[in-house]
Amino acid sequence: MNLPEKYTESMKMMLGDEYDSYIESFNDKRLYGLRVNNLKISTEDFLKICPFKLEPIPWIENGFYYSEDDKPAKHPYYFAGLYYIQEPSAMTPANVLPIEEGDVVFDMCAAPGGKSTELAAKLNKTGLLITNDISNSRAKALLKNVEVFGVPNLCVLNEDPVGIASRFSGFFDKVLIDAPCSGEGMFRKDNKLIKAWEKNGPEFYSQIQRNIILAGADMLKPGGKLLYSTCTFSKLEDEDSVIHLITNRPDMHLIDIKPYEGFSHGFDTDEGYHLEKAVRIFPHKMSGEGHFVALFEKDGEDYTSSKRPVSGKTKLPDELKEFMDSTTFEYDPAYINIRDTRVFLTSPYMAEERGLRIIRNGLLLGELKKNRFEPSQAFAMALTKEQFNNCLDLPVSDDRVIRYLKGETIDIDDFNVKSGWTLVCVDGYSLGWGKNANGQLKNKYLAGWRWM
Repeated sequence: MNLPEKYTESMKMMLGDEYDSYIESFNDKRLYGLRVNNLKISTEDFLKICPFKLEPIPWIENGFYYSEDDKPAKHPYYFAGLYYIQEPSAMTPANVLPIEEGDVVFDMCAAPGGKSTELAAKLNKTGLLITNDISNSRAKALLKNVEVFGVPNLCVLNEDPVGIASRFSGFFDKVLIDAPCSGEGMFRKDNKLIKAWEKNGPEFYSQIQRNIILAGADMLKPGGKLLYSTCTFSKLEDEDSVIHLITNRPDMHLIDIKPYEGFSHGFDTDEGYHLEKAVRIFPHKMSGEGHFVALFEKDGEDYTSSKRPVSGKTKLPDELKEFMDSTTFEYDPAYINIRDTRVFLTSPYMAEERGLRIIRNGLLLGELKKNRFEPSQAFAMALTKEQFNNCLDLPVSDDRVIRYLKGETIDIDDFNVKSGWTLVCVDGYSLGWGKNANGQLKNKYLAGWRWM
């Protein structure tokens, strides 16, 4: 691999005697990881049904290495949202940020959604997750991933986080910033990033990072916590961004991160700051790519998130109420929001949305059509088998599972399924909707999600 001389010189200065070991790590095999979705299944139960050869990632409780011979993205459990495929060290930021049920959380630079899905699992359908990306196309990919994971308490934004800081001043209990960066920690995984680094290196990204880290601090409540991370080694983007924050926002201070074997401390800076509370992950010390993580707390006493007022209009259209009565899904009718024909269940903790570029505010329940209600794919993924009164539960070995995921009509005469809307599941975990008529299941699986 042809590494830029400017980069190798900076790494020699940083690592000293460890530099040769770091370079040798480029010869190691690429590592593959998946993280279990504890919003849908416990890690213990997943391991009972898992078809892959897994090894635990030591510092991630629900993370595992899988063999490159396995193809977890081509398995029905992936479509059921039972796990997320993610590089092992990239699991660290969402793992480190201490989320509590009921928190209001902001994932500032979230696409494609790996960290957001874990934050949502920690919230366990409570509080609110606002997840954002400045790129419209990436924000749409982010939406798909959080919906596959069955996240109901969400808002997906497509905003410049710096531009909306004043809208959410002192609003969040927790903020995660996995900042855009030069990607030095991923050179080993994807050498195409080297050309991108030569075009836009640490100097370019550090200016972006300094703006967004201050914006993140301003959106944090007193007593709240902010997690800043990158996948680069550059001190300009890592330690210097930390110093920029605590210099310009003196109410922010670093706090300890639970240590794990192989974690390295942040480096001291030229200004004399000691950043031993920050964490660096190096590929020659741990089985993962490069990462930097720093956890901050904002001075002051925390206060409880307050629910927004409601209009009091709680009467639902008859066709919607009839469908919702066929579920045991818990919801407050006061937070049902009908826009044109689409029906959303919004969070009581969401701020005023006017003026925001919103990809999705709340869980899309479905659409009102002439004298009927059609449930959405997102609603199916948020339901459990036990929450709907008419389910088709196929074993993963049944070839109809993949035929369903490809959008085909399937014969279900051998199952005792009632006519009408049917929640299709694999081994008890929801995949999507179908409509049963005389033993033929008309496929309602979302076209854009189909098995290709």
